[in-house]
Amino acid sequence: MRILYGVQATGQGHISRARAMARAFQGLDIQVDWLFTGRPRERLFDMEPFGHFQHRRGLTFATRAGGISYLNTVLGNNLFECLRDARSLSLGGYDAIVTDFEPVSAWAGRLAGVRTIGIGHQYAFGEGTPVSGGNALSRFIMRHFAPVDVPLGLHWHPYASNVLPPILDLPDLPRAPAGHILVYLPFEDQAEVTRWLQQFPGQRFLQYAAGLSAGERGNVQLHPTSISAFKRDLASSNGVICNSGFELISECLQWRKPVLTKPLAGQMEQLSNARALQELGYARVIHSLNGEALKQWLASTPASPTVHYQRVHEVLARWLASGASEAPAELARRLWPQPAASTWHSPAPALGIHQPLG
Repeated sequence: MRILYGVQATGQGHISRARAMARAFQGLDIQVDWLFTGRPRERLFDMEPFGHFQHRRGLTFATRAGGISYLNTVLGNNLFECLRDARSLSLGGYDAIVTDFEPVSAWAGRLAGVRTIGIGHQYAFGEGTPVSGGNALSRFIMRHFAPVDVPLGLHWHPYASNVLPPILDLPDLPRAPAGHILVYLPFEDQAEVTRWLQQFPGQRFLQYAAGLSAGERGNVQLHPTSISAFKRDLASSNGVICNSGFELISECLQWRKPVLTKPLAGQMEQLSNARALQELGYARVIHSLNGEALKQWLASTPASPTVHYQRVHEVLARWLASGASEAPAELARRLWPQPAASTWHSPAPALGIHQPLG
């Protein structure tokens, strides 16, 4: 079995899932070639698990001051280059394409007629999934950004029969709380985040973001992006403040870390995640860097929910290595507790699906 695995590298969540999958592929009878897009190659780091990976420009969203900038998104992307890369991508010898909402590999498969499997959070957005902040443009993007034949969604709840639990990239680390709050708000103005945290000098915060220089600002320790250090500080944190991306919050739930989350303004996926978290009772949601909201959360940090997700990456790796013939619904039945699986809705005909599921 040989597959091309495309990964949207705009955020760290997609890459974290890919690292977990790369480990799970080891020792299996499968050859995996990796393709990353959405971030300049020189800004990718800790990429050793992927060997000599391919890279293309792809497509990405531009952000400004904690929200989506649609003008800069349009100006900063080149749709024609993306389609040209998709047409020119060599697919000879591949049995299938896997994409984590990565457009070049997905469209290459669509144009060449190669079976394309979507594994990612975005493929969980069907009729039964909580949605907030959607409009005609966001629905169009979700449907056409990275179309697939077989969608395997990832979410915190089995909203449909093709939805699996999260793929987790968590090392074996001691998780005793050390007193600090971990802060990762990469789409915000970092100086503003620091000032917000400094309003509470009695609490120690570890603030992570790309481009930060290591240092201290009173009760706030600044850290540049580092996978190993971040996971270590996540494991020993008393709680986490983050945007409403899927992967980090999934890790927090698995490790039972309370979450205060601020969805990225104008981003349907994050706004929908925030709604799901509220409905499930999994996190507290804010929509601005509000001092009073942070004060209340610090004063009465809620207990984290008791959830435990199985090793989804290992199941999926074996499924792919064996030819990916088992229906997604069967995978879901194996991976969700049966009482939870009874809440399934039928998967929605969305996300550019043009072939019935197994």
